[in-house]
Amino acid sequence: MAGSVSEPVPIAEEREDCNSIALNQTQYRWLLAATAVSSGCGLAAELLLGTLASYLVGNEAIAYGVAVGGFLAAMGLGAYLSRYVASAGEGEGEHQQQALLLHRFARVELLLGPLTAALPLGLFALFAFNGSLWLGLVLATLLLGTLAGMEVPLLTRLVEPDRGVRNALAGVLALDYVGALIGSLAFPIVLLPLVGMFPAAALIGALPPLTVFALRGNFPVLRRWGVAGLAIGLLLLGFAPLALPLSDRLEDNLYNAPIVMRQQSPYQRIVLTRFGRDIRLFLDGDLQLSTLDEYRYHEALVHPAMSAAGPVRQVLVLGAGDGMAVREVLKWPQVERVVLVELDAAVIDLARHHPLLRQVNQGALDDPRVEIQIADAFLAAPQLPERFDAIVADFPDPDRPALAKLYSKGFYQRLLPRLAPDGVLVTQASTPFFAPLAIDCIATTLASTGLSVHPYTVSVPSFGPWGFVLASRTPIQPEELSLPVPTRFLSAAGLPDLFHLPADLELGHAAINRLSHPVLVGYQTDPEWAAYN
Repeated sequence: MAGSVSEPVPIAEEREDCNSIALNQTQYRWLLAATAVSSGCGLAAELLLGTLASYLVGNEAIAYGVAVGGFLAAMGLGAYLSRYVASAGEGEGEHQQQALLLHRFARVELLLGPLTAALPLGLFALFAFNGSLWLGLVLATLLLGTLAGMEVPLLTRLVEPDRGVRNALAGVLALDYVGALIGSLAFPIVLLPLVGMFPAAALIGALPPLTVFALRGNFPVLRRWGVAGLAIGLLLLGFAPLALPLSDRLEDNLYNAPIVMRQQSPYQRIVLTRFGRDIRLFLDGDLQLSTLDEYRYHEALVHPAMSAAGPVRQVLVLGAGDGMAVREVLKWPQVERVVLVELDAAVIDLARHHPLLRQVNQGALDDPRVEIQIADAFLAAPQLPERFDAIVADFPDPDRPALAKLYSKGFYQRLLPRLAPDGVLVTQASTPFFAPLAIDCIATTLASTGLSVHPYTVSVPSFGPWGFVLASRTPIQPEELSLPVPTRFLSAAGLPDLFHLPADLELGHAAINRLSHPVLVGYQTDPEWAAYN
């Protein structure tokens, strides 16, 4: 009686279907394949959390820092905790221990699958209903990262008795890195643009339990877990198409008007809303234009530069894939050619084919004078062979380093050879009220290249006060600007007034924005501006 009572019941229950295993070559290869799948799913989950956090909070550096850094730290915790998983009991043999490790690995995979699919949706719901996103993100990365961190140590311990420590580490780690490479490429190139973020989470989550099912064929001790893996995997595959309408319902809560179009491109989330005549374009949640007042912004962006440059025959437009700036450029009859460089083909396609946007941009992108290049302006624009009489830069606000480089001294210096001797460059320069150092920094950076700079501001109701900077090799006289084209907002008499800066906007305090030191990000993300958003 005493002996039977002291027998550890949990271990006995495990032994009923653990038995013992000794790895053959085929089983070894299947375990290495499982390593690659596990690593690929873990890396893809890291990127998914980082992308989601970046979309929701806007600050890419902090979002990825918390998501990826937290995930890696949690993986370290999981690797440490794995030493306490499937500890060998007294008198238990190596091969019995391997079977126990295999069971534990299967349980980790079966748990990871549903969590990988559900937690991103949970974070999105948390954000949509004004919950604590950062706390949710930390908990999600901690949970997923800890489980993912257990996988490689468990597989290494499983292989070690038959292959030795050196060969076990070499084999498992080699496939771990290969899987990480596949996951890091598959998520941004294939899954995100083709199926969207939340269906991608379900597909990624389906792979770990399906891996358990695949192992079942070569490891009879997994027969029960394999059936569970198949069931969970199929449920997640079936949930993938349902995740899209569910996430759409959640996304609807983020906007004040009905969403008429939504799309996930390889670069950003594109959303179009409509409330009566007010059509709004959002990229990654940031408002890009409202059709009620976009003409104010685009007229102010384009026409002062076109007037200051004199006869303008060739124009380079950077960004502005919505076609509104190109519409204004084409009003000038002497324009012979417009080269538009836009990163995201999905924005171009939307502007050309969506009836609401096409009506507003007046089909400008299909004008025979317009040549569209789908490319990164940072790389492509300086490589263009010709010079342009006017360069219009309409990039997103520089709230992260990847965008701040488009306002850097290095970029402007590389772009200058593309500007004709008497040409004019103009760039949007953020809000002069909530981020006054941003427009100051952009003007200072352009001036550091030897150009004469002329900041100016306008009022756009959807954005509030907005700033721009004209730059040319010779000084511009605002009083001499003319406006021989039809406009809704600007007038010839009012052009000089744009350059009369408000008294509360003092320039000359900002540093130069450099590629090696993107100070503009800090100026743009001033807490006052963040609170306004």
